[in-house]
Amino acid sequence: MVYPAKQHVLKTFEKLEGLLPKSEQTKPQILLFAGEIVGYRNDTDRELIFRQESNFYYVTGCDVPSSYVLAAFQPGTSLDKTASVELFIPKTELADLMWSVPPPSLDAAKEIYDVSSVQHTEEVQSALERLMKALPGALVHTLPRGSPLYPTIPDEYIQQALAAESGAVTDLYLLPAIQRARLTKDEAELALIKKANEISSRAHEVVMRVLGKAVKGKIEKEKGAGVERPLLPGEWLIEREAEAEAIFVASCRREGSTHQAYLPIVAASTRASTLHYCCNDREFAWGPVKPHDHQNKNDLAHSSSRDLQPQVLLIDAGCEWNNYASDITRTMPVGNGGKFTTEAKAIYELVLEMQKQSFAIVKAGLHWDAVQLICHRTLIRGFQELGIFKSPNSPGSGSWNSEEAILASGDSSAFFPHGVGHSLGMDVHDVPGASKPAVNKTIEGGVTLGHESFYTYLRLRLPLEAGMVVTVEPGIYFSPHLLSAIRDSKHIDHEVLKRYESVGGVRIEDVVLIKEDGYENFTKVRSDVNWVEGVCSGSV
Repeated sequence: MVYPAKQHVLKTFEKLEGLLPKSEQTKPQILLFAGEIVGYRNDTDRELIFRQESNFYYVTGCDVPSSYVLAAFQPGTSLDKTASVELFIPKTELADLMWSVPPPSLDAAKEIYDVSSVQHTEEVQSALERLMKALPGALVHTLPRGSPLYPTIPDEYIQQALAAESGAVTDLYLLPAIQRARLTKDEAELALIKKANEISSRAHEVVMRVLGKAVKGKIEKEKGAGVERPLLPGEWLIEREAEAEAIFVASCRREGSTHQAYLPIVAASTRASTLHYCCNDREFAWGPVKPHDHQNKNDLAHSSSRDLQPQVLLIDAGCEWNNYASDITRTMPVGNGGKFTTEAKAIYELVLEMQKQSFAIVKAGLHWDAVQLICHRTLIRGFQELGIFKSPNSPGSGSWNSEEAILASGDSSAFFPHGVGHSLGMDVHDVPGASKPAVNKTIEGGVTLGHESFYTYLRLRLPLEAGMVVTVEPGIYFSPHLLSAIRDSKHIDHEVLKRYESVGGVRIEDVVLIKEDGYENFTKVRSDVNWVEGVCSGSV
């Protein structure tokens, strides 16, 4: 399937037209984009991993470095329904053939990309000159110039556009227009997001099943790499965060995914309370500590003389497929025979309930703030049942420990500080400018917002639209840094809280498509307790 670049260009022009002042709307409009260039490691000639700039890819489907695109649109003409999209790619040089994979030929590129024409980059200036003559008074749009966030457009191209009769160049409208276009996805984009999530779902399950094989003793502990022979993938044990990350990434690469959509978060034990933990360099929590363990020279990594402490392993990771992202979090038990502890299971089931209540209301037209609010309400009710939050029925308590009173206090933000989800597309935190407007619209129906701290880090604050893809990722964390602010809260039974702090953190995250009457879940790896414990214990 050819990526529908022309369709995306027309959608961008449609959004652009709605943003322009009326005096500018009847003018011809030209888009000028630069693609990403290959980066190099500091002061060397070693290439960094290339990834095309998302906005450029959206209007071209082209992954060739150092490319350009010109697109033209004019209301009331043939360009109204069929925009002109001219792609420019570098010419193949002998060095390209010797050192790396060269760009496609012009003929091959015409077959690959959904554009009007393909030329070499040497032709950009002449093509721009031709367009400006054919469309006098055209307004040329670029992404914000001078920003390190976007590829640089050479000054000579800008000066050439300005030198044309009645020529004008602006970077005010294109970014908000293209982000608004990217906010909802078409069928081609949804197919790519589905594929990325299917691959990532399997990768999460692979990690769980490797843990489960170890519990069942189906992975032999050997003396370690280099003593006799290196360990083969089927013999790998997961004893460190890095090993879980390696298996996840390897599973994605094995299925053809080139990039991770973001740095994987692989956090064991209490480190799961750090939201964007990405060190992934610690061993699991082991014990009990024996008198001479301080002399360990990493021998314990290959010894059965110590026990794995019960803990959780939180993995927030997802790959890309053709520049479209996935974003999945699973929290799994480690130690304890692959079963959650009593406290960890209670928190896990509460996070599942937060997600279940979110799914129950998600559909087009719902303001995303309402999903955030229902998560906090569900957390408070669950904590009251567990005894972490005092209930009005607790000895010595009254209405000041009601759900509404705790909601108004903002204390639940110490346990659930982040937003329940965000837009997802080519970027894992997709189109931020379009997802979180400067002025949040009032929720229809007079929904009570609760405490303002609930929304501090919420990345999506819009009424949902059919075709949007979002994550639903509630979590509960016991971060000492966040808990320090509520250590004297009258709403908390601090002795009960102590029993749960060692859990660290639990997050469960799925990717869903918003539909008129609900949602479709693109995440295929299960999260129910029985299945997760069954796989991690090796019994399923």
